[in-house]
Amino acid sequence: MHAYRTHTCAQLSAENVGETVRLSGWVHRKRDHGGVLFVDLRDHYGITQIVADEDSPALPVLEKLRTESVVTIDGDVKARTPETVNKDLPTGEIEVFAREITVQSAAEELPMPVAGEQEYPEEIRLKYRFLDLRRETMHRNIMLRSQVITSLRQRMIGQGFTEFQTPILTASSPEGARDFLVPSRMHPGNFYALPQAPQMFKQMLMVSGFDRYFQIAPCFRDEDLRADRSLEFYQLDFEMSFVTQEDVFQALEPVLAGVFAEFADGKTVTASGDFPRIPYAEAMLKYGTDKPDLRNPLTISDVTSHFEKSGFGLFEKIVGGGGVVRVVPAPKTNEKSRKFFDDMNNWARSEGFAGLGYVTRKGGEFGGPIAKNHGPERMEELYNELGLGPDDGLFFAAGKEKDAAKLAGAARTQVGEQLELIEPDCFKFCWIVDFPMFEYDEELKKVDFSHNPFSMPQGEMEALENMDPLEIKAWQYDIVCNGYELSSGAIRNHKPEIMYKAFQIAGYDKETVDREFSGMIEAFKLGAPPHGGSAPGIDRIVMLLAGEEAIREVIAFPMNQKGEDLMMSAPSKAEPAQLRELFLRTVEPPKKDGIVAQNAVKDS
Repeated sequence: MHAYRTHTCAQLSAENVGETVRLSGWVHRKRDHGGVLFVDLRDHYGITQIVADEDSPALPVLEKLRTESVVTIDGDVKARTPETVNKDLPTGEIEVFAREITVQSAAEELPMPVAGEQEYPEEIRLKYRFLDLRRETMHRNIMLRSQVITSLRQRMIGQGFTEFQTPILTASSPEGARDFLVPSRMHPGNFYALPQAPQMFKQMLMVSGFDRYFQIAPCFRDEDLRADRSLEFYQLDFEMSFVTQEDVFQALEPVLAGVFAEFADGKTVTASGDFPRIPYAEAMLKYGTDKPDLRNPLTISDVTSHFEKSGFGLFEKIVGGGGVVRVVPAPKTNEKSRKFFDDMNNWARSEGFAGLGYVTRKGGEFGGPIAKNHGPERMEELYNELGLGPDDGLFFAAGKEKDAAKLAGAARTQVGEQLELIEPDCFKFCWIVDFPMFEYDEELKKVDFSHNPFSMPQGEMEALENMDPLEIKAWQYDIVCNGYELSSGAIRNHKPEIMYKAFQIAGYDKETVDREFSGMIEAFKLGAPPHGGSAPGIDRIVMLLAGEEAIREVIAFPMNQKGEDLMMSAPSKAEPAQLRELFLRTVEPPKKDGIVAQNAVKDS
């Protein structure tokens, strides 16, 4: 007999009745029924019920053990009586009568429970993550992550992609976030950077003559954390040669649609080939965001023209000053009280907006200050244009275009949730396309890149030389699912003369491009194929499939919102000897009123 087990805790069934078996695992739960002790023994695979009575030498040992102790049980498989069969367990038809027990590891008092799914403070969960991972939901989430990655890898290989590995210690990259820097002992005063993405390397692989690359790539960005963002994350990074934007879409859609369908657990998934393509400008107008949740049926409309001359002076003044008025419908709100609309206005203020105007309508009668001042005839005209009914309310967002779009987009989501309009049990994908190549930076008072500076402009050199830069679109695209951006991608600018011109428009001279991007620009001068790709975020994919709202729930050992690993006590101070070895010294940040300032200064 094996030293620890003949079966896992999920294998035994009625067919094993009468056999002598050996099981090992954790004491999950204990139930004392007066002389008879029932123990749920748990391992990675499942749970088996162990029984010990006064005839069992295991009883006094099990009675003293705390839950989460690790034991090995020798015993006899017995059939449960019909009334005690547990149909929710694969092993629910049997139980094991304990004949012998070996305690492999006795647990001390637990800082948090493992059995059950009750909420527990995140600080405790992350400090004792190894306990948290024993809980059923967390264990299932991490297994799901592994299965999703395996499926992604198989699907990419099945489409002719080859897996490559790219460096972790590299140079700073222009991805837009702060780099994590690693000091070099062999080159004092110099630093490596951890990759924000393998962008440069995967493009160099295409220039090197490889055709279809992919990688489950670790990436690092020193940026503020939030529910769907971490300092360290993984992405399905891929690149293809001799492709158009449509080729990239046709390669990625079946991978994502297939993986989501495989693990959707009954939820519907947008079919490959049916992902809507929404231009960026249309997304910002209709949804107020370039990450639209298409489960929400509400769309935003621009009604600026209705308020160029209006009895509602505030909107007329905003429009006269170059602002816009956007509206979000609130269907069938005739039975909602005034409090619903006031609560929406208060919500907008709590989100940092000046407020959210509204019009009520019940049985065709308009209500609220906007309707009163704008006039019933004009309101009727506006409602007819929007196709709204006699019992539909309307929310208004007015101001500068970007501000109005942001408020309207947030209000669309809030109204959809409050009125329970969000379609459940589905994953809805879309592509956002035709991003602007450039934007005007109000702070710097100059034209700059709006997204990825290495994207190919639509129209190439002709567009750069003859069009208003703010009108030029790029071959850039995002893929979005249920309101989450899974990745950005682009057809790359592989022509040096177009790259120089694009950077010139953004205020960078040829010498700067040659200095900052020497590896890429020199490679492109020696024969580069047209190429493009993308990099869907694995953490967000698994988060959506697991039905979680934070990626920390699908990462085995995540950091907290402050970027701290509570289990391993990282980050930590370096020892003086380590700093001397790296020719570094640290400068403590200035203290203000006894509190350390946020902007720490590092000096080499």
